Amino acid sequence: MARGIQVVSAFRFSADSQQLLSEAAGAPITVLNASDDLSAKIADAEVLCSYEVPSNWRKAAPKLRWLQFPGAGVDSLRPTGLLNKGSGVIVTTATGIHASTIAEYVFGSMLMFNWNWPQMVRLQDQRIWARSANWYNLARKELVDQTLGIVGLGNIGRRVAHIGRAFGMRVLGMRRSSGGADDPDIDRSYPREQLHEMLSQCDYVVISVPLTPETEKMIGEAELRAMKPTAYLVNVARGRVIDEQALIRALREGWISGAGLDVTEEEPLPASSPLYTMPNVILTPHISGTSVHYDERLAALFADNLRRYRDGEPLRNRYDPERGY
Repeated sequence: MARGIQVVSAFRFSADSQQLLSEAAGAPITVLNASDDLSAKIADAEVLCSYEVPSNWRKAAPKLRWLQFPGAGVDSLRPTGLLNKGSGVIVTTATGIHASTIAEYVFGSMLMFNWNWPQMVRLQDQRIWARSANWYNLARKELVDQTLGIVGLGNIGRRVAHIGRAFGMRVLGMRRSSGGADDPDIDRSYPREQLHEMLSQCDYVVISVPLTPETEKMIGEAELRAMKPTAYLVNVARGRVIDEQALIRALREGWISGAGLDVTEEEPLPASSPLYTMPNVILTPHISGTSVHYDERLAALFADNLRRYRDGEPLRNRYDPERGY
């Protein structure tokens, strides 16, 4: 294996993960403290692991050759120029390590909606015992035999499909094109131009595409009107994939039945947003990928890529400027 490399991480790995990464790098890695100035600490870094990159990264990190991004979506890096084809820096993502966690979140949201669980918690807080489910519109639907539509069949989308199959659901999916290998958990896949046809059949729609110029506001008024008025939408992608004002109108006017949103156009969501108080919305602060296993999963992926980097092998999850993810 080749020489050791200088690795700096703004992600604060555990002691065990730091040891794993140091062994893979062939030299001790440097993990920054929360108070450290990133620009002042990366002058000698050949490899950086960080959610953020300073705008002056070319000057601050002249030796930088590779960025391991700790998350899946790298849209936040676009203003830095790091994702440009000629940047000279390899970018890899943590795509795949969130799949099981986010898929569980998706079904948690769907089940909460089916049982109107937020209302049940409110009734408990008020010490109210409903005489029957009909009194407070509780326990309405089951997942079995319902149609699940997944917009984006990456790692997360395929995991959602697998769990949907276990629930006895009919599973549809949208890919960037009609090509791709058959998935045993997908009953039928649709290309982007047939999205409306897919949406019209779905009882639940899950958004799990990366944010790119192609996918920004891909779910707008026309798409929301194509859905059933009884359908429930879950967004675990990025808020800007949906036209938020059209979504608010759809929820108010009954174009769709409800939405589970882990992401919004603006984060933090302003206190003035009507999404906070809408009874048919389950809202969470971009936490669906959070897991007690995040550190170890990211470290395992990063360590494997460090070994590949030192051996001159292709890196996993390499960002492709042509695709935008």
